[in-house]
Amino acid sequence: MRREWHKWFSPRLGRDMELLVFGHAGVPTLVFPTSRGRFYEWENRGMVNAVAAQVEHGELMLICVDSIDTESWYNRGVGPRWRIARHMQYESYLLEEVVPLIRALGNHERLAAAGASFGGYHAANLALRNPDLFRAFLAMGAMFDLSVFLDGYYDEDCYFNLPTHYLPNMNDSWHLDRFRQNTYVLATGEYDICRGYMEHMAGMMWSKGIPARLDVWGYGSMHDWPEWEKMVRVYL
Repeated sequence: MRREWHKWFSPRLGRDMELLVFGHAGVPTLVFPTSRGRFYEWENRGMVNAVAAQVEHGELMLICVDSIDTESWYNRGVGPRWRIARHMQYESYLLEEVVPLIRALGNHERLAAAGASFGGYHAANLALRNPDLFRAFLAMGAMFDLSVFLDGYYDEDCYFNLPTHYLPNMNDSWHLDRFRQNTYVLATGEYDICRGYMEHMAGMMWSKGIPARLDVWGYGSMHDWPEWEKMVRVYL
């Protein structure tokens, strides 16, 4: 399996950022770690190995990015306006620095995004905010309203980064037409602590005519890596 490590100084974030690329062709999938996780998390947790066949056969390319959650959503050392502003800088890094790297690697397909737990939020939010660029997302055991991280603060940037806030009011044909052409998968377990958030998100998408797929896994499935490893084997 082709494996590449990349590191560079991000002018948008003002610090070094690292990522791993697995594969040589196929659907380029931006992979987000869990809360405050690192770019090597999916590799260390066996998630990359779970889809090794697809990667080796040129069906799938994984781009495992770093998070800056400790500097944004989880940063209690700064005010909530700075937290959301830092998140916006992170999105700019992804779109203006990581996506061009993917293109430079020779992959010009539309992208997908994937993640579990907090990474599932990142995957879904980025894909929904950019439906012309991302044709699919896989969110596993995620929550989508992060208001609790903002201590009551609210502005336009907050609104447009909380999917359960902006989706109900989204009625323009540009977004809805693209949403309805894309593929969105929400996977959770019957005992997942985020199951309610996943079901609420799916219902909200269905109310807009967005054909999201919601799967609730049984057999005692919980909010944990062994479950997410099984899920990626099915969905990626």
